[in-house]
Amino acid sequence: MRHGRKVNHLGRTHSHRKAMLANMASSLILHKRIETTLAKAKELKKFVEPLLTRAKEDTTHNRRVIFGYLNDKESVKELFGTISDKIADRPGGYTRIIKLGNRLGDAAEMSLMELVDFNDALLLANADKPVKTRRSRRGGKKEGGSETSAVEAAPAAPKADFPIVAEDETPEAPKAESDESQEDAKSE
Repeated sequence: MRHGRKVNHLGRTHSHRKAMLANMASSLILHKRIETTLAKAKELKKFVEPLLTRAKEDTTHNRRVIFGYLNDKESVKELFGTISDKIADRPGGYTRIIKLGNRLGDAAEMSLMELVDFNDALLLANADKPVKTRRSRRGGKKEGGSETSAVEAAPAAPKADFPIVAEDETPEAPKAESDESQEDAKSE
């Protein structure tokens, strides 16, 4: 019986499961993303997150402990070289699991597991997005909406109390011709 045992055995013996998780963690570190079943991805997350946390502090002891888990010199170099620099300020949550659907052969739930800081497409998309500002929900739409023209949107110059006249000109009275031309246009 499995009373209180929280680990998913994945249908394998202890040594097989340990070797499989070590190999998957090495592949994740070297390639930054792997495609696997959802159950394996969830177990791998529990296996690799403490290793990534330990890799933030580059000491000989931490290198030896991580090498004891991974048994791969190249992945340890990569982990302490490039990955530890990118995750240095992240307090946790170094991996992401994305569900992909079911596999055709046995209908197993497939997933993509990746390191969060190494998804270039997502990082570029987040950098290009404008930062949303917090708005009040009380006010309704403004009149005119998006139909305002560029002339209306431009800031208006402050109006003076007196007419602005050049030095050599004299102010003229408004002409009545404009009223007549408007009446002619209406009648046509």
